[in-house]
Amino acid sequence: MPAAENTREMPAHFQVPTESGTALMQLSQRSALRKTWFRYGTVLGWPLFFLVCASLPFADEAHADVVSFLHSRGPIAAAQAQHFVNVVLIMLIVVLPVLIGTPLIAWRYRYGNKKARYTPTWGHSKWLEALIWGGPVAIVIVMGIWQAHDTTVLDPYRPLKTADPPLKVDVIGYDWKWLFVYPQLHIASVGQLVFPEHRALDMRLTSDSVMQSFLIPALGSQIYAMAAMQTRLHLISDSTGQFLGENTQYDGMGFQHEKFIARATTQAGFGDWVAKVKASGVPLTAKAYRVVRADNTVPQIRAALKAARMPPDAVFFNHVNPDLYYNVMMSFHGGPSSSAAIVGVHPKNPHMNHMMNMGPSIASLAPHPSGHHAAATE
Repeated sequence: MPAAENTREMPAHFQVPTESGTALMQLSQRSALRKTWFRYGTVLGWPLFFLVCASLPFADEAHADVVSFLHSRGPIAAAQAQHFVNVVLIMLIVVLPVLIGTPLIAWRYRYGNKKARYTPTWGHSKWLEALIWGGPVAIVIVMGIWQAHDTTVLDPYRPLKTADPPLKVDVIGYDWKWLFVYPQLHIASVGQLVFPEHRALDMRLTSDSVMQSFLIPALGSQIYAMAAMQTRLHLISDSTGQFLGENTQYDGMGFQHEKFIARATTQAGFGDWVAKVKASGVPLTAKAYRVVRADNTVPQIRAALKAARMPPDAVFFNHVNPDLYYNVMMSFHGGPSSSAAIVGVHPKNPHMNHMMNMGPSIASLAPHPSGHHAAATE
């Protein structure tokens, strides 16, 4: 009896169209094209992506002439840049043999190379061990001695010797701006740090908020500013120009706006700037200081104080109490913390004043037991 013929139709999702060969070939070509684009896009796209990302921080700093310590404008940054280059060159002694030797070894001992010597019983070489371990050990010793020397020479607390006396500037960090007080001139600035070229800057730094990190890359020496504590920094510029300054420590939603311009001028230009600040600045009263210490940025301070006559990236103050920095420090050590008290004149604590003038020892002072400002009424 003949077998019954199977007349059931194949389900639609199993049916292959008559032009299946052409369709499958096109699909294969498209898949290969996607793989090619993905392969080369990965190789070429990621470097371009990182290049674009690396350029973004500088896109908003077009008004600054220099934004990197590799283009130094002072002896401190120049020494740090040279230190960085020297470290890279020394580390290449270890890195280059690895980068060059790895592909050479893989090529020489590849499968099918009959010229490579086969030594399955080899296990040790004194000369090779000495080279592998001796080189890095020697590098660590040399770099350790060299690092200790440069750490001493480039100590940010170390005063710089110049013909003219240093320009004293008190730096106070707020959310999200820096206040630069010139106590000897009774003026202050937010958004601009102006100083003459070839004259040393003697800066005392603290914070009226959280810990912040002060950096002018073109001049060198990043240093932290902390509430209730004092740090010192000495810098100098060997040419005129405008340099990027910023806070490199994240401190909240306005962190990306906490930048300023460090402007080195001639001695005559600095005198003109001081005269301009004294003539057109806003008096730093308790009302103005409340605006400064609030959580805001330079444009918001300009709007609140109606400082339209000033440069778009700065706010100037005159009639500034030269003890403003001292009062901010004392507000964390049991002193009054209201805006009226901080901008006012008070008798100084001799012990506190002595400790502040000693420099690094201020770090040993404990903050007020409350952990922040003493109680005060604005």
